[in-house]
Amino acid sequence: MAINMEEDYKRVWRECLEVIKDSLGPENSKAYETWFTPIVPLQLSRGTLIVQVPSQYFYEYLEEHYIDLLRRVIRMQLGAGGMLKYSVVVDQSIASRPMAVTLPSTGRQSTRNRPSDLPVNLNKEGSRELPNPFVIPGIQKTRINSQLNPNCTLENFVEGDCNRLARSAGYAVAEKPGQTSFNPLLIHSNVGLGKTHLANAIGMKTKELHPDKVVLYVTSEQFMAQYAQAGRDGSTNDFIHFYETIDVLIIDDIQFWAGKAPKTQEAFFHIFNYLHQRNCQIIITSDKAPGELQGLEHRLISRLMWGLVAELQMPDVQTRKQILMQKLQNEGIEMSNDVVEYIAYNISSNVRELEGVLISLMAQGSLNHKQITIDLARQMVDRFVQSSTREISISYIQKVVCDTLNLPVECIQQTSRKREIVQARQLAMYFAKQITKSSLSVIGMQCGNKDHATVLHACKQIENLRQTDRHTRALVEELERKFAD
Repeated sequence: MAINMEEDYKRVWRECLEVIKDSLGPENSKAYETWFTPIVPLQLSRGTLIVQVPSQYFYEYLEEHYIDLLRRVIRMQLGAGGMLKYSVVVDQSIASRPMAVTLPSTGRQSTRNRPSDLPVNLNKEGSRELPNPFVIPGIQKTRINSQLNPNCTLENFVEGDCNRLARSAGYAVAEKPGQTSFNPLLIHSNVGLGKTHLANAIGMKTKELHPDKVVLYVTSEQFMAQYAQAGRDGSTNDFIHFYETIDVLIIDDIQFWAGKAPKTQEAFFHIFNYLHQRNCQIIITSDKAPGELQGLEHRLISRLMWGLVAELQMPDVQTRKQILMQKLQNEGIEMSNDVVEYIAYNISSNVRELEGVLISLMAQGSLNHKQITIDLARQMVDRFVQSSTREISISYIQKVVCDTLNLPVECIQQTSRKREIVQARQLAMYFAKQITKSSLSVIGMQCGNKDHATVLHACKQIENLRQTDRHTRALVEELERKFAD
């Protein structure tokens, strides 16, 4: 039944709440307390009730989960033409011009404050530092600890063909956060190839170039634990408000949400939409490409693919040598080029293991006063990767083949058709197929950027020559002994 439009708006909302509470029932009392008691009525005019909700996420959650109930209650109290408006306010001390948004599904309207008007003061004297996770809305003069690792910078992130796209995109993002097409920027790779380093480095460069920007690095597990704690404490809105104030948000290892944490995924989905709409930068890392992240919500996966998906690949031997040389330079330690090459050729699984071997060698040299030799390097390598079970890398195969033939290892990457270079390339392909688990395409890419058909032809050619040519047979057997040692 319709009522006089000038009646007290607070009384109208109280009656709405009574119907809502009765409709939800006692079994949903927690949901009622969470999603309806924080709503504040503001005005009733011409059949439209205006209510204030704490955040954009709060408004979206109501629209997604309680749209039918709200429609029914409003029409019950205000008549068939009754309407509902939302006023979404993060900080009531901030004056901003309301922006009306029509909601096609219900014919209602919401009035929200522009989120870009929300200031965050980082560098004022007397500000207190909150290490994480929450900043209560309305608290000004707050400095947020970015949680970045200052040792991870773009300057000490060695660039190579394996990571050039991701590193270049990261630098562009740091120069203009939220203003490039690389938003979100998703960096994925296997473990130990530098995802976390690069993500931190982008954050550090952003803070250097834009000290006024609020940058936050957080692991997916931290984010999930914070959200769970917020739910237990009844401070979910504070959690959402905090993340809505971030200018550059870095979430590391998002794959840990796969198959679990549906509420965490939902919260991040709404935070993502809010930040993206404000042109804030979002950086995500994962050990898989978005399409392979089974267990994440499809709508979240689609958001992750909006920007740039950049893969960090396994570094080639030259990049691995540069990584080792830079580490030695940073530590102020000299080491023979032969030892560096031996480590680079024999550790190809990931950068973390590569640096681990080097650190062990440096410790042996400085603490045990041992001379760093090839033999000592061999001992350290065998400790990290058991020689009986480890997979020999394609780069190491190429080096052994070229050393046996007295050729520079770089010749395999050349397009030359000289007989000895073609032989070296074919032998490298043959043993890579025999010894490693790499696909024909990967072998071809690392042996002069050839296709899989060329690799298959090379393997057949070497096998035929082994059966018919005694020189080739002797060479193959010699190489087999070297790889077996």
